[in-house]
Amino acid sequence: MWKGFQKPKRLVAELESLTDRFGKFTAQPFERGWGTTVGNSLRRVLLSGQAAPLAGRVMLAATADLDYDAVGGLTLGADPVASAMMHAAAGQGRTLDAFVVRKAEKTHGLQRRIEGPDVAGRKVLAVEDTSTTGASVLAAVDALREAGAQVVGVAVIVERGARDRVTASGLPFRAAYDIGDLGLG
Repeated sequence: MWKGFQKPKRLVAELESLTDRFGKFTAQPFERGWGTTVGNSLRRVLLSGQAAPLAGRVMLAATADLDYDAVGGLTLGADPVASAMMHAAAGQGRTLDAFVVRKAEKTHGLQRRIEGPDVAGRKVLAVEDTSTTGASVLAAVDALREAGAQVVGVAVIVERGARDRVTASGLPFRAAYDIGDLGLG
């Protein structure tokens, strides 16, 4: 279904349609007549069976210059991004693991802070749906480094202001879109 897909060059919000729970966005270029209506909550979009494969492919393309074999970040913003990337990679014949970083270590069970395949000694990409300050994704980076992972960069779907803080920490930063690309900044 997605063969030959290219990242949309333009994503525009219909400003008069925006509410706290809804927004109409146009992504171009898409095949004429194709479209969908989604809420403006990025997590809702990322958890949609129709949009998640698209988001995964866009994020893989945005991070194609980075070398990593696992993706994830602080729960909840990173979870659907990592999952979408993992499934999109599988569709391309690539093995990519996903992981979840808890805000704090569990106090029961295995008492793990990072769930999923072990990240120790692995090249990982820290992801987030959107980031304004960079605090959440950098908290994930700290936890990943404590667990022995080699963090190769940070990637978000929508950049809302975190780029400078993340790059100041010495990490490459990739964003599929800037807030201005959505007509909101």
